[in-house]
Amino acid sequence: MRWTLKPKPETQKIQHLVNVLQVDETVATLLLQRGIESYEDAKNFFRPSIEHIHDPFLMKDMDVAVARIDNAIADGENILIYGDYDVDGTTSVALVSSYLKTIYPNIATYIPDRYEEGYGVSFMGIDFASDNDISLIITLDCGIKAIEKVAYATEKGIDMIICDHHRPGTELPKAVAILDPKREDCQYPYDELCGCGVGFKLIQAIGSKRGQTITDLFPYLDLVATAIAADIVPLTGENRTLAYFGMQVINSAPRAGIKAIISQLKKDELTITDVVFVVAPRINAAGRISHGLHAVELLTENDLEVAKQYAASIETFNSERRTLDQEITQEAFQQIEKLKEQERFSTVVYDENWHKGVIGIVASRLIETYYRPTLVFTKSGDKLAASARSVTGFDVYNALEQCKEHIIQFGGHKYAAGLTLKEENYQAFKDAFEEVVKNTIDKKLLTPEILIDKEIKLQEITPRFYRILKQFAPFGPKNMSPVFMSTHLQDTGWAKCVGSEKTHIKLTALQRNSPRIDGIGFNLGEKLSKVKGKKPFDAVYSIDENTWNGETKLQLRLRDIR
Repeated sequence: MRWTLKPKPETQKIQHLVNVLQVDETVATLLLQRGIESYEDAKNFFRPSIEHIHDPFLMKDMDVAVARIDNAIADGENILIYGDYDVDGTTSVALVSSYLKTIYPNIATYIPDRYEEGYGVSFMGIDFASDNDISLIITLDCGIKAIEKVAYATEKGIDMIICDHHRPGTELPKAVAILDPKREDCQYPYDELCGCGVGFKLIQAIGSKRGQTITDLFPYLDLVATAIAADIVPLTGENRTLAYFGMQVINSAPRAGIKAIISQLKKDELTITDVVFVVAPRINAAGRISHGLHAVELLTENDLEVAKQYAASIETFNSERRTLDQEITQEAFQQIEKLKEQERFSTVVYDENWHKGVIGIVASRLIETYYRPTLVFTKSGDKLAASARSVTGFDVYNALEQCKEHIIQFGGHKYAAGLTLKEENYQAFKDAFEEVVKNTIDKKLLTPEILIDKEIKLQEITPRFYRILKQFAPFGPKNMSPVFMSTHLQDTGWAKCVGSEKTHIKLTALQRNSPRIDGIGFNLGEKLSKVKGKKPFDAVYSIDENTWNGETKLQLRLRDIR
């Protein structure tokens, strides 16, 4: 691991925050690292307000989209809400469809089959709309590159409104309206919304024409917070506000589907991390193993007992997903070793029998061992489909752009993308991608990095300090849980490996005359020799709470030891 200490902000700015906020230098430093430089910035950060939620009509084409939907309602048209099969897509469809059904009955939903149709708008989906006398399709979390599909829909007399958050190509589809804050001609003040966030802006706009306020739409924010957490978008600006209030809904009055999922958790208050690791994988499992419509059914069900039945089915899908994930990851490791590709600059693996629903997870697993841009391919009809994942600092989307002569289509973000290609082009693509990565990646990016906010003394870790840190939540990209470094530590002599396979380390740290504090390091068991015998060591960690036998204490969540 590379330990990188973030630059210290200007002393003058630190002192200013210390004075106006009455906080210590460490808290002032953490705030400045997150772009918070004034009392007003800090107030907005620590106390998100509905006033921070922007006017939806600032988004390009929003007025056109709302007018078209109003006309459809007035004329009695059938409307199809169409979304991707992942968490962002299914929550978007659940949100927009359930809202529109409160004002109009002729609403249908459609999630493409991951295996028959693949990602995004499909010809099959448009045919479904045509066969069912649907004249308006609203796409969510997809469609920004669906130029041919939109033209096909137009030929069939179907209008399309595209709600997306992915990067547009050089040409936009000829849809009635395109809502995407990443459009170059869109002046919306925040361009990092997830797909469900764009969907929320749409219902916010529709609702405002009907005299509804943001407060009236709060019950939908549990879906938005779930999508923000799952889609790994920055937890800044409007996303932070939406997630903040969305987590309040999850903790106080979640919809029946989310309540059915989280009922297993014995926690007084859920965090966005719980959403990432408990709620999101289960919603995703429906689209990965069976069909994304199962997730939409769960998320739109109002009867808790029925929702529990749906949740039980999805739990079965999630168990199957975990098994497949483990099996395919092992097969991918074997393929890398067999082909002697351990030392490459990229990982590109393929097996026609791998389950398409888990190849993205497998790509992430491979990066945990071979830290480099990774693509996992499988057969999808007569083509090959892949999920791409990248390492911090390397734009895999741009790398794919440089290999597009071998690709049928691709889309995604800087760190995650999907693509399809012809089977006969697989090897040429693999070679080209390796060459692009080799020639463009900064070699230091091939070693995992731990970004450290600040070096502190253990004596600074107090209950008051931790209460302030908790107010930095919700955590996520651009506002990660603070990471600290402390040096010249010693264990009290009782450090040991724990866990069923003894892969974790548990210790109690001291620093000169500071109070002792417990530490747990998951998957750091191999570091035990560095602390045994009271050897001095340095540690990187975050701070959390551990409750045992009814007693709650602060502890170090160790990230690395040296």
